[in-house]
Amino acid sequence: MAHRFEIRKNKKGEFVSYFIYNSETIWWTEGYSSKASAKNAINSVLKNGPNAEIVDNY
Repeated sequence: MAHRFEIRKNKKGEFVSYFIYNSETIWWTEGYSSKASAKNAINSVLKNGPNAEIVDNY
């Protein structure tokens, strides 16, 4: 699979959602105190991302 979401813990023990593409981290979220919140962040991207506006400033 070329892309995936991962939930990991950071050094503070918070849950962080990562988007990985071709084994490279593309972006990550802020740290959350619960795994459920990190999953909600992923679900929000899946729900709202496909309709996001594309802005080309060049």
